[in-house]
Amino acid sequence: MRHIFFFLLAGLMACSLPAQKRSKAYEDYIHKYRKIAVDEMKRYRVPASITLAQGLLESGAGKSQLARKSNNHFGIKCGRYWDGRTVRANDDAPNECFRAYRHPKDSYRDHSKFLRGGSRYAFLFKLKITDYKGWAKGLKKAGYATDPKYASRLISIIELYDLDRYDKKGGLKWAEEFPNPHQPYIANDLLYVVAREGDTFKSIGKEFDIKKKKVRTYNELPKGYEFKGGEIVYLEEKHKRGVDGFVSYVVRPGDSMYSISQKFGVKLKNLYKLNGLDEGDGVPPVGSIVWLQ
Repeated sequence: MRHIFFFLLAGLMACSLPAQKRSKAYEDYIHKYRKIAVDEMKRYRVPASITLAQGLLESGAGKSQLARKSNNHFGIKCGRYWDGRTVRANDDAPNECFRAYRHPKDSYRDHSKFLRGGSRYAFLFKLKITDYKGWAKGLKKAGYATDPKYASRLISIIELYDLDRYDKKGGLKWAEEFPNPHQPYIANDLLYVVAREGDTFKSIGKEFDIKKKKVRTYNELPKGYEFKGGEIVYLEEKHKRGVDGFVSYVVRPGDSMYSISQKFGVKLKNLYKLNGLDEGDGVPPVGSIVWLQ
């Protein structure tokens, strides 16, 4: 077993998976406005995840001209009854009238009132506060935006940045407890993070509300393992065989059976079995094929 563990450790740093990355500009925006979004949710019952996702999308993370010059983070147009400050900008038509605010916080409050007071959005408030998908699809259905992919864009932002945590009780407390959270990725249809030096099974488990034993068993690591930084850490159980069309893999220098199992999200014992190997056999020679299915 000692040489198995040697190969296991040797392959930890060799794993790399393609995945959609978070934007620092988006993360900065979320950090800046999340408390306002949660406060608005408590008062007006608009999910904080939806508010933040719309703010990110409509304002380009606060960098659009409308947001920078007029503090309008949600692209709300003047409308028939608006008697506040206005600004002109091109949108669906040239030189359209948009609302302007003295402070971004005023934009957030008006967004809440806009949704809460509009009869066409009334059906949304019958949904659960945690049903961000229903809200996203409902906003598109009600005509908030003309983009046919508006709902899917909101949902993608919410899921990539874990914004739905703010819709739950204690969500803001979680964010304050973990000011520099791990960036989650999805590859091989599995959720994972990249470990940092000093991480433990307990610290990762606490951040993602997973028992530390599960973090260890999901990643087939021994009890005393210490993260060096850079390791792939799955947050759910790996597959029995390759997914997403991955059928085989050609062994490269530095690979181990463990690194391959992490790279493709396949349980180590299953990887050995798929290739007719015993768990003590180690990695096949460079250039040979390792079957994933």
